[in-house]
Amino acid sequence: MRVIVTGASGVLGSAVYATFKSAGHTVLGLAHSRPTDELKQLDLTDAAATERVFSDFNPHWVIHCAAERRPDVAEKDPEGARRLNVSVPETLAKLSKALKFKLVYISTDYVFDGTSPPYTPSSPTNPLNLYGQTKRDGELAVLGVSGSQSIVLRVPVLYGPAPKNSDSAVNVLLDVVIDQSGKQYKMDHYATRYPTNVVDIADFLVRLASLPPSRVVPPILHYSAGEPFTKYEMCLVFARILGLPHSHIVPEADPPKDGTPRPRDCQLYTHETEDLMEGYGGLGWTPFEEWWTEYLKKKQ
Repeated sequence: MRVIVTGASGVLGSAVYATFKSAGHTVLGLAHSRPTDELKQLDLTDAAATERVFSDFNPHWVIHCAAERRPDVAEKDPEGARRLNVSVPETLAKLSKALKFKLVYISTDYVFDGTSPPYTPSSPTNPLNLYGQTKRDGELAVLGVSGSQSIVLRVPVLYGPAPKNSDSAVNVLLDVVIDQSGKQYKMDHYATRYPTNVVDIADFLVRLASLPPSRVVPPILHYSAGEPFTKYEMCLVFARILGLPHSHIVPEADPPKDGTPRPRDCQLYTHETEDLMEGYGGLGWTPFEEWWTEYLKKKQ
């Protein structure tokens, strides 16, 4: 199978690229700001160049991981965020129709407002911030291209192997726990998150792409691990694994008053995905503390 992975230098994209490759598929990894010898540089906002690369490679599947994923950055550059999160996916959906490939558009739990979880794929969207709005508009753009073979995959906050801890909103909490300099950190203990491992998502996507044609894939799928944590609770897990004190981390249980508005609890309901994957590995997610214990032991 021939597969293109966009955003292949990111935390999710690099896991997806590596997992499809190790499963024996022919994979083209695309990156914009961080190309390597292995990854091809491409500016996806250049529609003509994108069409050339995609036509030449002629993929069966395209996993679109490239996005502006930082809510604070999206607020500062709305036009840039819209270009990347709405216009690019629409271009890819049109290419999906023309070149007959299946497109997976990675979306987010932030398309919901977090007031009435859990959310099914058909729950009404109501994003609270610009990032969520652009991802929701990207979903509508992709699903609005009649004749494209597009799937929206919504995922929550992600973690996993990363070049820098700051590449993930979860991994970066390790730096907070490790900083024993005496600096105090206020940590969100208000919003419930469902941290999900990029390696699990990558494995799921390989299995999804290998389903027999008799399995009808719905247009919107949810993938999420099942364990709820606030960011403060994640810090406690890291402190426990590393055997470090955490008195310098102070829980903030009140709703944040400043900064980009973020939803309280966007738990994604995954039963449709579980039903779809029955007999093909199910959802298949790794418990948070178990993965980090293993990963940090290897790194020491």
